[in-house]
Amino acid sequence: MTIRVRTIGSDEHLAFVAGRGSASFLQTPAWAAVKSEWRGESLGWFDGEALVGVGLVLYRQVPKLKRYLAYLPEGPVLDWSGDVAEALDALRTHLKGQGAFGIRMGPPVVTRRWEAATLKAALADEVLNRLGDVPADHTDDAAVALADRLRSLGWKEQSAEGGFSAGQPKYNFQIPLAGRTEDDVLAGMNQQWRRNIRKAAKQGVEVTEGGRDDLAEFHRVYVETAERDHFTPRPLSYFQTMWDAMTAEDPQRLRLYLAHHEGDLVASTTLVQVGTHAWYSYGASTTAKREVRGSNAVQWQMIRDSLAAGAEVYDLRGITDTIDAEDPHVGLLQFKVGTGGEAVEYLGEWDLAINRPLYAAFTAYMKRRG
Repeated sequence: MTIRVRTIGSDEHLAFVAGRGSASFLQTPAWAAVKSEWRGESLGWFDGEALVGVGLVLYRQVPKLKRYLAYLPEGPVLDWSGDVAEALDALRTHLKGQGAFGIRMGPPVVTRRWEAATLKAALADEVLNRLGDVPADHTDDAAVALADRLRSLGWKEQSAEGGFSAGQPKYNFQIPLAGRTEDDVLAGMNQQWRRNIRKAAKQGVEVTEGGRDDLAEFHRVYVETAERDHFTPRPLSYFQTMWDAMTAEDPQRLRLYLAHHEGDLVASTTLVQVGTHAWYSYGASTTAKREVRGSNAVQWQMIRDSLAAGAEVYDLRGITDTIDAEDPHVGLLQFKVGTGGEAVEYLGEWDLAINRPLYAAFTAYMKRRG
């Protein structure tokens, strides 16, 4: 049979994801509503009448032209273990018909993994500067072969400066949960993490779940965090849109956590779960009362709830690839390593030019924008 790609409905898209066990939340129909500045489309891959893959594509328009970059963040949801040439050719044919001049995708395929003990040793090594230079504990040869296959099909890997490509992070940090208990996970954490969790409990930090009306309080602390850590915060309306879209798709898709100490909000986070994969999405904490360790308390509650909900992975999302003690970004990895999890390297994001002049012009335009 010849693989074909066509538009599908949200229900069919979601049913396929549910049957797979999990997929990135960026590949669910709700994400199109969150990214309302893009045009979204649910796609299905069909082998005859059988649905064999799905994807969410977001179209970004070129200024003044009805031409688009077609972006599939952390997708599509396909069987990446076989030869994907026919499936990707069908994707190209469909997207070209929709006016796309180029495609960007991020296959959800892990190439390498580094365990906590390896990372701890690498961070203490004064010679090593990059995670990519550290021998991995696990390497997936099939994933490495897939990268070679994509190159042979004309796809080009996007640069991942500092571990971050043009869209999603190439390096993530995850805590494996499958087959483990709360005690197992806690025992895997370093002494500092366990001490901070105990201290938060002793100090009376209370972690509760909030609703849509609590997003304003979360956002207040989030803006404070942005000012302290020097990043541009998203507006409250963004989180309200995310809440509405994702909880409409599944009431448990997005959850808000609030850590209070003596009535004061000291930390707040959002958790996303699709099937067996849970993600720490956004986090915020106050400068005041940092000593009560609200951030550790809220993370521990999210991990416990993820375990209870059947998650097999708790994903702390992106890290840079630096392990240089002098690099200010290294603190993010040091914080996450304390959870006893592992660093994972994904295949990264890949582009295919359909209209080469337009693709080149768009790439140059985006670089100028910074």
